[in-house]
Amino acid sequence: MTQSYWTSRRARVLAVGVGAGMLIPVLATATPAAAATPTVSCTSAKAGLAAKLKKDITAALATRKGTVAVGLYDRTTNTTCALRATSAYDSASTVKVTVLATLLWDAKKHNRLLTSRETTLATAMITKSDNDATSTLWKQLGLTKIKGFLSAAGMTQTKPGANNYWGLTQETVTDEQKLLKLVTAKNSVLSDNSRAYILKLMNQVISSQRWGTPSGAPSKVTVHVKNGWLQRSTHGWRVHSLGTFSGGGHDYMMSVLTQDNSTMSYGITTIQGVAKAIHKDLA
Repeated sequence: MTQSYWTSRRARVLAVGVGAGMLIPVLATATPAAAATPTVSCTSAKAGLAAKLKKDITAALATRKGTVAVGLYDRTTNTTCALRATSAYDSASTVKVTVLATLLWDAKKHNRLLTSRETTLATAMITKSDNDATSTLWKQLGLTKIKGFLSAAGMTQTKPGANNYWGLTQETVTDEQKLLKLVTAKNSVLSDNSRAYILKLMNQVISSQRWGTPSGAPSKVTVHVKNGWLQRSTHGWRVHSLGTFSGGGHDYMMSVLTQDNSTMSYGITTIQGVAKAIHKDLA
C-alpha cells in the first residue's frame, strides 16, 4: 500500500469541541487514577508455555512506543495469547484478506467459480497489496455482502469503512484471529478450495512485503502473511501484520496491530520483536 494513495484519500478528522457558552461544572474531587496499562494474557494446555509467552511478549514490548494489540492461537498446544484484543484499529491493507474471503463466500453461495477477471484482481490485491484491485472488488461486492460475510464469520467487532474507504475499516485482534481460524481449518463458512486459495495467495506475497509476523519463523513451516500500513494525521502510522504458520508439527496464527508509530519501519520493528518471541517459544 502506497503512502500517496492514503494521502490523497485521507478521511477528514473531526474534532468534537465544547459548545460556546456551555458551563462545565468543576468537581472538587481527586483526579481518578489512569487506567491500568493492558497486560498480555496467555493460556495453554502445555505446562509452562503460557507463562513463558506472557513474559517474552511483554519483554519484547517493554521498550517500544506506540499502541500494540496481539493475538495468538496455536492449535497444536491449544495456546492463546491476547493483548488489547478488542481495541479497534484502522485496518489498512489487512482488510484485503476479508475482501477475498467475502468474494469466495459469495461465490460459494451462488455455486460459481471466480471469473478470470476476479482471479486477476484477487491475486494483485493479496500478493502485491494492489489498492486499485481492492477498490474494484470492494465496490463489486458492496457493503451488504461484506457485512453478510462478517456476520457469517462471527466477526462482530469489524465495521466496514464507509464511502469505499475500505482501509478505514475498524478491526480488532479478536476478529482477525477468527478470520485466520476460518482460513486454516475446515468450516461451514468457507469451502476447502476457498481456504486453500486464500492461503496460496498469502504464501505468494512479494518479498518486499513479507515482513512482520513471519520474522523468526521456523524454517520448516509454511508462511502465509498479509500486512497493512497507513499514515494518518492522528495516531501516526498504523502498521499491522497477519500470519499463519503450518507444517513441521506446527499450526498457529498471529495478528499484531499497531498505531502511534513514528515511522512505518518503527512499527515493523515492534511487530517483528513480538513475532520472534512467539516463534521461539512455540518452536
